[in-house]
Amino acid sequence: MMIARLLAAALAVFFLTAPAAAVDAELAKLARASGTPDIPGLKMVWLAPWGDVRSARPWRNIIVHQTEGPAGSARGGAQAQAKTPTRRGVTVWVETDGTVYWAVAENLVPTHGDGANRNDNKFIDNSATYRQVVRDNSIGVEFAGNYPDVAAGPTEAQVAAWKTLVKVLRARYDIPLERVYAHNWIDYKDARYCEGCWLATLARMWGE
Repeated sequence: MMIARLLAAALAVFFLTAPAAAVDAELAKLARASGTPDIPGLKMVWLAPWGDVRSARPWRNIIVHQTEGPAGSARGGAQAQAKTPTRRGVTVWVETDGTVYWAVAENLVPTHGDGANRNDNKFIDNSATYRQVVRDNSIGVEFAGNYPDVAAGPTEAQVAAWKTLVKVLRARYDIPLERVYAHNWIDYKDARYCEGCWLATLARMWGE
């Protein structure tokens, strides 16, 4: 246990002082690990540990969701997801304080998205997403806390966690930057707000 703590501390110092390219390379190595790795920049609660990445589903896309639950609801949502993995929800949940809950084993498919039914090119060119970016090939990330104002954006802590988390997901499953999508980019959604749009846009900007 002491050795694990010392290693985590050393990695934290490395991530704070090393050049960005070196940090990304080290993060990519951690992203291919098994078990419950300590990932600098993330407070991860493992409800389902990673297995051998070669046994995971061949995730090709990342879909960013925002739930209308109140602050503090990610934990309950993740626990319910862990109990019933295929219920409506996602694999990864992010709380308003930045805590990340990995809820579902990588070889299971939660029910999220509505079938990639947007084909109007309103936000992006939908020629590559229409009926193509679906739950079976897309790993979902849910950001909690936009209640009672559904138009409220993510917290600073969620944005900070996302900056690391999206790198980890992309590195683990070899997902190209252009395959990070907001829910509202691929599915018709509540007209009051654009679900996941800012977070997906940030992810694409960070990767440029």
